[in-house]
Amino acid sequence: MFESAEVGHSISDREYDLAVPKLREALLNSQFNLLSNKTFPVVIVIGGVDGAGKGETVNILNEWMDPRHIITHAFGEMSDEEQERPRMWRYWRALPPKGHIGILFGAWHTDPIVQCVLGKIGKRQMELAMDQIVAFERMLVDEGALILKFWFHLSRKAQRKRLKALEANPKTRWRVTETDWQRFKLYDKFRKISEMALRQTSTGFAPWIVVEGTEPNYRYLTVGQTLLDAMQQRLSGKRPAVSRAAPLPEPAVDQRTVFSNLDYSQSLTRKNYSSQLEKHQGHLNLLTRDKKFRQRSLIVVFEGLDAGGKGGSIRRITAALDARHYQVIPIAAPTEEERAQPYLWRFWRHLPRQGRVTIFDRSWYGRVLVERVEKFCSEDDWMRAYHEINDFEEQLSDAGAIVIKFWLTITKAEQLKRFRERENTPFKNFKITPEDWRNRKKWDDYQCAACDMIERTSTDAAPWLVIPANDKYFARIQILKTLCDRTEAVL
Repeated sequence: MFESAEVGHSISDREYDLAVPKLREALLNSQFNLLSNKTFPVVIVIGGVDGAGKGETVNILNEWMDPRHIITHAFGEMSDEEQERPRMWRYWRALPPKGHIGILFGAWHTDPIVQCVLGKIGKRQMELAMDQIVAFERMLVDEGALILKFWFHLSRKAQRKRLKALEANPKTRWRVTETDWQRFKLYDKFRKISEMALRQTSTGFAPWIVVEGTEPNYRYLTVGQTLLDAMQQRLSGKRPAVSRAAPLPEPAVDQRTVFSNLDYSQSLTRKNYSSQLEKHQGHLNLLTRDKKFRQRSLIVVFEGLDAGGKGGSIRRITAALDARHYQVIPIAAPTEEERAQPYLWRFWRHLPRQGRVTIFDRSWYGRVLVERVEKFCSEDDWMRAYHEINDFEEQLSDAGAIVIKFWLTITKAEQLKRFRERENTPFKNFKITPEDWRNRKKWDDYQCAACDMIERTSTDAAPWLVIPANDKYFARIQILKTLCDRTEAVL
């Protein structure tokens, strides 16, 4: 894969000086068209051999275009904050919004390659990491992103010459570190592992462009022209085909669903409720203070029908927790900032550190519920979301998070009773809106969407717990008891 990047391409200074002004003008025009359209972001991934000119090329791109609309991130060793969250968290945070260009220096491919070369992970683990990266890049492309991945290559001889030259010049000596020479000793291993990684992650929707790093003029013009061509093509309306998900399962022959056999009559007396509430809240408090919990995080998701009791249940959980260590995230319609990013971005940004609890009052399941039913997104978008959500939750679990998802369900008659109570109680008026009544008219559609959702996203890593909530006391105790049992089992 790297042989073609070792042929010694060369561009004279005269050719370079003639080409650059036109290229810069065209790049700037395309950049401002991108900014005015705001229909997609450009993600430029920079990787490759030490000393191959990656940093200089990033500087040139910032010089040739307007750097105010370019977001440049260089990724080194993970910080403590990054180590306490899933590996991809820091890359999600660095994604550019629609209309902008993001240059990611040493992005998501680098760490698995280095870890494999150094023997910290095996070949199988690296292959799994590459599979995760392919899924991530496919999701970005499906969400509309234009991804350009440049790998800067040098032969072993050229890399040694380049590092020696940088080290000999007092002005550039600082750029060559002991780590660079240590990695140079492992050149052959780095080349073998890198080539394997590039082959696995070079796809039709996000291919690798291998660039010879020896000659600066060739390097700069190659990257600049490739970027220009891709932007112009995309601005003209051409884009990769969107992935399609597998079809939904057919309804059961007997018409039974996950809600059919629930016993909505289960209840607790107020006295029994009060005693169990104190018991389970105390247990949950102790579990979240346990030393073992410092290496974990707890993510609790609440979904369910309007007036199902999500808010009251959340308040009973937070009453048991240290206010310094939890956060409740209410999810409503996305903001303008959130709409400029891939769908899951606004949830990644709220993931808790180890030893913390985050409760989502509605969540990433909005895409396969309200957005599906109300047709706020295309069928391809919500069909694709099942896989993306399962992958997201698997990453949370693999990083040590305890993911617990509750669906609170009530009967149609009980919902009507609660709606009317809210209308007739002054301090509850704020809880009822015209949208609630509109949603009620689509009861069957929401039930169907919820059944499909539970069927497709209840996994070993993050199973759904369906709670019959006609009796609020019963539902709250079931939720607290489940939280305690699941957390204790993991710890």
